[in-house]
Amino acid sequence: MSAALDRFVAAAPPTVRPGLRILLALGRRPRGRALLAHYPPAEQAAHAVLAMDHFEDPAVSVPLGYDPDAVAARGRALRRAEGRP
Repeated sequence: MSAALDRFVAAAPPTVRPGLRILLALGRRPRGRALLAHYPPAEQAAHAVLAMDHFEDPAVSVPLGYDPDAVAARGRALRRAEGRP
């Protein structure tokens, strides 16, 4: 990843960083042409942020097998089971 993208990811909220790294890695995958490699680093980051926003929509994520409400409910149940607030 370029220095500009590294700074962008480092400045993102901690909960967002893993998703950004994954999306940026996918955009630079070595299979033939990279999805985002022809864009400048700032535009690569913008595409990654837009993709993350798109996949946070339950209408998109649930059919793909990711249910954010179910994940949050499992986290709350685990915290209760462990006696954490």
